[in-house]
Amino acid sequence: MDRNLYTDDHEMYRETVREFAARVVVPHRERWDANRWVDRDAFVAAAKAGIYGLQIPEAYGGSGESDYRYRMIVCEELARSHALSFAVTIALQDDLVLHYLLDLTTDEQRGRWLPGFATGEIIGALAMTEPGAGSDLRGIRTEARPDGDDWILNGQKTFISSGIMADLVIVAARTRAQDGDAGLTLFVVEADMPGFRRGRKLEKIGLPGQDTAELFFDDVRIPAKNVLGEVGRGLRHLMSHLPRERLGVSAGAIAVSRAIFDETRRYCFERHAFGRPIGDNQHVRFELAEMDTELDIAQAYVDRSVLAYNAGKLSPVDAAKGKWYLSELQKRVIDRCLQLHGGYGYMVEYPVARAYVDTRIQTIYGGTTEIMKEIIGREFSG
Repeated sequence: MDRNLYTDDHEMYRETVREFAARVVVPHRERWDANRWVDRDAFVAAAKAGIYGLQIPEAYGGSGESDYRYRMIVCEELARSHALSFAVTIALQDDLVLHYLLDLTTDEQRGRWLPGFATGEIIGALAMTEPGAGSDLRGIRTEARPDGDDWILNGQKTFISSGIMADLVIVAARTRAQDGDAGLTLFVVEADMPGFRRGRKLEKIGLPGQDTAELFFDDVRIPAKNVLGEVGRGLRHLMSHLPRERLGVSAGAIAVSRAIFDETRRYCFERHAFGRPIGDNQHVRFELAEMDTELDIAQAYVDRSVLAYNAGKLSPVDAAKGKWYLSELQKRVIDRCLQLHGGYGYMVEYPVARAYVDTRIQTIYGGTTEIMKEIIGREFSG
């Protein structure tokens, strides 16, 4: 189906991303997953090639390009490279960390942090989740108390993507300012701050190359210049950035689903059983027809969401609709694709097998399916 989403400039950029993936990503993806670590120089190469961080202003080393269609192309081409651990780490930078740093920083903070992101030498993480607080951000117990012009941070976080690798961590903490007003505040914790330590690299069933960690903060002294946004307004800052994060999940979900479907369609007409391609069986054709239709329809919603985001009109509810539906669709499509591969689908040498375990987290992070439905359902009650 002709999407009419991209211009010639976008398609030229696609060639850049495709060349980068073939040169830097594909030769190393198995090693990254085996080592449970993506080489840091891959992000330096990605930044140099303009694969992420396009929105960083030119004054700080970026291109100042805010059109999300370029981000969508990165999703599509990295999905075709079947290196989801790398793709998720790139998404973490573009759809989470950088978005906060672009929106909430002062000029002084931008000068300190954005040039490093523009060269790929600084990797960031967002630390919200705690052992007792996941979807309910109001349950956060990590605290920061004022001490002169500084803040003293104590607490722990868990399930933090890129927590081991990160040079900067945006931490959500409960604060009580001098006037007694309690709320959440965002702080930027830098890797060398005393009292900040990283726990174990968590073992996951999927995305092995993308590190996930526990983080601990023991009397970490945070200077006032590392407060991100306004004191006490952290929850509002977090909520306002969730549509971008959830659009990123939707974009990645449709890209990976389509990439695995295309692999499966080819497989069905290359694999023979009972003297003919398995794709010549009516049941298989029906399965392919259903998935192709579902993906085309879902793609239309994602494309509309991308254009709405570009126009500043993507609502939290519309982003939530896309996030839950696309992540559930991804899970369903890849499961069906694995079934069509038969026993080969269970072998890790096939992209569908790796995608099967990498996909499972999609309906959980960025807000579970159940939380997305709750957000949507609240609209019905006025």
